[in-house]
Amino acid sequence: MSQPSDPTPSRELPRPGHPEWEQRVERPEWIRVRMHTGETYGRVNSLLRGHHLNTVCQAARCPNIHECWSEGTATFMIMGDVCTRSCAYCAVKSGHPGPLDPEEPASVARAVEAMDLEHAVITSVDRDDLEDFGAGHFAATVRAIRQLRPKTRIEVLIPDFAGEPQPLQHLLESRPDVLNHNTETVHRLYPRLRSRGVYARCLELLARADRFRQQEHPSMLVKSGLMVGLGETTEELLATFRDLRIAGVEILTLGQYLRPTMKHVPVERYYTPQEFADLRSEATAMGFRFVESGPLVRSSYHASRHRAGALGGP
Repeated sequence: MSQPSDPTPSRELPRPGHPEWEQRVERPEWIRVRMHTGETYGRVNSLLRGHHLNTVCQAARCPNIHECWSEGTATFMIMGDVCTRSCAYCAVKSGHPGPLDPEEPASVARAVEAMDLEHAVITSVDRDDLEDFGAGHFAATVRAIRQLRPKTRIEVLIPDFAGEPQPLQHLLESRPDVLNHNTETVHRLYPRLRSRGVYARCLELLARADRFRQQEHPSMLVKSGLMVGLGETTEELLATFRDLRIAGVEILTLGQYLRPTMKHVPVERYYTPQEFADLRSEATAMGFRFVESGPLVRSSYHASRHRAGALGGP
């Protein structure tokens, strides 16, 4: 099996004011986004606006928004669009969020029903200002969807809840079909890219979810995702894959980091499609049940396919 090439040495990332921070790495030809703005795109846009709902598609400037919305899918972002953290790669606004909307779980459920979704993805900003970090609001949203549309499969893409076990347990007891928490990057880069994140805490959250799966909810799948192109090495990526497998992760997504604005950390380099294919092979050989790896892959992109692939479906 071929090894992914590794031309990028391990080094410190540039900081604002450094010449490398201002440089622009030209996007290669394989980083192309097709624009879809047809009838379905417009219907999804109107529906979300009508229910006063946020999506991570908009807040994080996802490159796949036109494709997904044109196919009638969206990733709902609950608890507002202002995050209490400020990660160096993320386009979501940071600051002081407002109070929770108690009607939001029901609104999300009605939108899921109106969109006739078979697979719904629910994510959120970090809410370190809340006593339970928002876990109860997540659980309420899962229950609301279950009540209104029982056949919909529900994936939750969650923050780390500051590593507290009880909020996670509360959410898990709502019985989502997929528990997703993104690792985002390799251990070495956490202090620079996720200043309030902790690599070991991320792994422990995933391991707790896997233990709950084994003991209480065997049909649930555990999932995580990584971005590449931020200065990591191949060895660091493979070590992270191994850590995730030990933690019980079954579905892995790998995608290229795309710099949202010049205020965000620069792209170190763009991985080729062949490198993504090689990384998929390496991860699959480690025992992941499904691996989605490609330049425009995002954690919730084709999410229903991730679950089906992990279960051996088409």
